[in-house]
Order: sequence, then C-alpha cells, then structure tokens
Amino acid sequence: MVAETHWDFLARLRKWGFPVSPDALLCPTLEDALAFHHHLGETRATLAYDIDGVVYKINRFDWQARLGMVSRAPRWALAHKFPAQQAQTVLKSIEISVGRTGVLTPWANLAPVNVGGVIVARATLHNEDEVARKDFRDGDTVVIQRAGDVIPQVVSVVDPERPKRPPPFSMAAKLTPPDGDRPVCPICGSLAVREEGQVAWRCTGGLVCPAQGVERLIHFCSRLAFDIEGMGEKNVEAFWTEKLVRQPADLFRLHRHAEAIREREGWGEVSTRNLLQAIERRRTIPLDRLIYALGIRQVGEATAKLLARHYGAVEAWKAAMLAAAAERERGDEEGEAWRDLTNISQIGDSVAGDITDFFREKHNVAALDDLIAELREVTAVSAPSGVASPIAGKTIVFTGTLEKMTRAESKARAEALGANVTSSVSAKTDYVVVGADAGSKAAKAAALGVTTLDEEAFLALIAGR
Repeated sequence: MVAETHWDFLARLRKWGFPVSPDALLCPTLEDALAFHHHLGETRATLAYDIDGVVYKINRFDWQARLGMVSRAPRWALAHKFPAQQAQTVLKSIEISVGRTGVLTPWANLAPVNVGGVIVARATLHNEDEVARKDFRDGDTVVIQRAGDVIPQVVSVVDPERPKRPPPFSMAAKLTPPDGDRPVCPICGSLAVREEGQVAWRCTGGLVCPAQGVERLIHFCSRLAFDIEGMGEKNVEAFWTEKLVRQPADLFRLHRHAEAIREREGWGEVSTRNLLQAIERRRTIPLDRLIYALGIRQVGEATAKLLARHYGAVEAWKAAMLAAAAERERGDEEGEAWRDLTNISQIGDSVAGDITDFFREKHNVAALDDLIAELREVTAVSAPSGVASPIAGKTIVFTGTLEKMTRAESKARAEALGANVTSSVSAKTDYVVVGADAGSKAAKAAALGVTTLDEEAFLALIAGR
C-alpha cells in the first residue's frame, strides 16, 4: 500500500517528483478547516490558478472506503464554495425556452455585463414561482452572479419601487397569443399546462414539438447515451431541419440518405463515411445507456444503471414497465410489476411514476420498438468493473439492526460488490441479511424459501470465506 492517508499519499507523490498543489493543508479540526477556507477566499486572486472553493476530504483511506459513494459522489469529500462574484445590469425581458422534456422555463434576457471575467447576457429564472418570489419584471435593474463561478444567476431586484414598473410576470399571460384564449407552447403551438402541485409548465406536444424533438435527439446522441461521434448539436439540428431524422431510429436509417449528406456544404465522401460508420458501431449498446438515452424524466445515468442491472434484458425491462404502467392506470399499487419497480433501491413512487408515464404513451412505445428493431444487440449490464464477488448480480434485502455497520454502510458495501439492494422481499430475492429485531421481512423470506444470513455470515460471504 502506497499510503494509509491522503496526506501521506500527497507527500509520497511530491517525493516521486509529481506536481502537488502547495496550497493543500492538513486540518486537524473543523475550526482549522474553516479558517483555511476563509484564508483562501481572501487570497484566491493571488493564486496561479482559478478556484471556486475548497474541497474537504477525510484523511484516512480506510474511513473513505467505509463511507463509500453515492452514485458518482463520494461521502468522504465535501465542496465548500466561495461567495459568488456579483454585478448589476438591466433585465431587458423575460422569455420562455422549451426543454427536451417539454418543460417551459422562464429566462432573463439581460443587457450584457462582465461578471468575474465572463460576459453574461442571459440566465435562467427557473420557474414561475421563483420569478414571483423575487418579483422580477421587464426593465428592472438586477443583481446577477455566477453560481459556483460558472452558472449565471439573477439574485434580486435593485429598484423595486421604480415608477411605471410593468405588471407582475405571468407565465399564462406570456404564453397566450394576442389573438388566443389559452397558453400555448411558443415553439409548436400545442397546449401548455401546469399540473396541480407542480411548479413547471409543460408543452403537451411531445414528439411533435420541434424543440423537444431536437433536444431529445441531442441527448440521445450525447456522450453518456449512444455517444455517436459526429452527431453533435449542430448536425442534429441540421438533419432535423432537413427532415432526415425525427425519431432515434431514424439515425440508424441515415445510410439511406448518404448521397444527400455527401452533397451538403462542408461534407464529402470521407466525413459521410465516418458518420455512418460511427452510427453503425452503436447498433450494439448496453441496456443502461439505451434507457438513459430515452430521456425519461428523473432517469439519469445512475437510475438507468439500476434499472438495467435489475431487469437484465431490454425485452424484460419493457414488458415489466408496460405491466407496471397498466397497474398504475388501474390504481393497483399492490401489483407485482409496480411493487417490483418501486422496490429497487433509490427508485420511489415519483421516479416510477415518470417511468410508467413514458410507457403509457403509445407513441413512446412505438418509437422504442422502432429503435430496438434497428439495433443489433442490447447487452446486459455487468457488475461494476473489477468486481468479482459472491454477491455480484444478486438481489439482497437488509432487515433489522446490524452491529458492525449501519444500514447505509451495508448497502454501500453490497452495491460496491455488484449486488442489487432492494427494500422488500420477493421470490426474486437471493439473500436476506437479518439483524437484531428483524420483523416481517425475515418471516416472508422463510415463507418464500429465500436464503437468510446473519451479519457474520454475510461478512464471511463477501470476504470469500
């Protein structure tokens, strides 16, 4: 082992000749850490590089391993940002943009201003409630900042009492045409709605809305999805405008338009061949990347991987989601498919609702079927790289109180070793780990014939003993 602590590891790297930041500091106490943050905040302008804050890390590597990760974020590190740099400018108008999932978002059209070395001319206003809370109106002088020294953000109004200030902003009024009687999407003209209890307005146009169609395809081709080289934002928009693609499956039929692509300005034989070959390589895709590429609300990279590892094959996942959607349509929250979905670790009713909403739309299912027909193979998702353990790919439930680790630690340990951790016992469960004061889950495991392990047996199993 190179070192037992992060600080000793940095010292070893420095000794070996690697560049190590001279501004790193070992802080024995919380007060020392906060004092260091304050000092760097005051002297950051004199540093030879740009920083937007300090990252605190647990020093001991064994403690880091015990704390584990959440998705892609470590539990043993925490970022403490510096206060954002601010400036004043004029909010010329509030406009509306349409996102790839149909969310209508108000944004500020600003008089360009320099904030921390970057010219800012627009910034998101998030949603109608946020605009109302801060009372932003056209023509206001406003304070803006770059959150985390990156994202432009409108903070407050400087002159709320100025004369001849226009009426408060209203999404409904902004979205209703002068000759219309209802709010509509500014891109496709479909009805715009705000569901009860929701902060966001949405376009109901779905795949007929050009804004959503283009954004969905850009997302589909992005690095974490199908990662199609040569299908960046500019080319997706161009192919959409020329009506060469409308749905994901159309990308895999672009070879039919090879001649038209070759004749486009800036293209030729080589660039066309490279693009079509890049698309061809993606006819084989892991299931998690396919799920992520569909752009389902609340289904990011981590959730897509959970779904893929739980259901294994694309047809099994699709069948289960259709069944869960049908159960939700009937109001059957005790249905087997719905319970199986919501029992997956980190997938609750809200996420499951968005997934099943996707499958309740027939055109979404048709588009998915069309895509699958164009693919060569959708591969299963294996356990995390480097994992070779007795519980890789197994479904595990923890119940009762464990003595040597907390519930969160045991779950993190199992997932790091490739297991699927769920919250309830079913016939698909491989192991139930039983701690003190275990309740009905242990009894249900016995009734179903599921293998139960005490804490010692579980630790022995994952240790390979």
